[in-house]
Amino acid sequence: MSGMPRRRFWSRASVRAGPEGHGVRLDARPLNTPAGAPLVLPTAALAQAIADEWNALEGEIDPDRLPLTRFANSAIDRVVPARDAVIEAIAAFGASDLLCYRADAPAELRARQAAAWDPWLTWCARDLGAPLIAVFGLMPHPQPDASLAALRESVAAMDAFELAALHEMVVLSGSLVLALAVARGALAPEQAWQLSRLDEIWQAEHWGLDAEAEAAATRKQTDFHLAAMMMRNLSGSRNL
Repeated sequence: MSGMPRRRFWSRASVRAGPEGHGVRLDARPLNTPAGAPLVLPTAALAQAIADEWNALEGEIDPDRLPLTRFANSAIDRVVPARDAVIEAIAAFGASDLLCYRADAPAELRARQAAAWDPWLTWCARDLGAPLIAVFGLMPHPQPDASLAALRESVAAMDAFELAALHEMVVLSGSLVLALAVARGALAPEQAWQLSRLDEIWQAEHWGLDAEAEAAATRKQTDFHLAAMMMRNLSGSRNL
């Protein structure tokens, strides 16, 4: 079934295993992506999570209530045909990772950044073989070529579904290091999100909250957690 129905017409969404992976059926009808490709998932866990989304729908179909379905559609329709370009776009964040750019002042913020971010640069050097250089200020600073190559290798090892989730986490957080730590199970998604918001949290503590900015941040936080959820449901997948 390509496209999106307007109203619920099925009794039950279920998972059907096949030689290519795990499909989702609405009664007897298989789900397809908007481009018409079969919606085939690499793990039973992700397929069941998507089936659960469809089973939870009532009445009018709200695409906002199908976030994992959207991720899967994006992986199949957009990432698979442009895999190399997506890898390069994600890996490029390593050259300007949020954790590498520290405040010149005040000293309190610099100390907080060091305490919160240095352990994850240490993790990046130890577990990914990619030591990165932290600098003060916002002027671009080159990172070691070997480190950038190691980060790209970590990204390139992922399948299309993992790349779709990783891309979302990197764009939302501004940090490839934090996103890879979440992907590898080294860092909880909420902790990663709070680490990525350290500067904004400090500003709010000292200057007060901006309601509009906080609302935007809450939406991004939700999307970050959804991407992390998709990554969690992809454990062990390497099919695309």
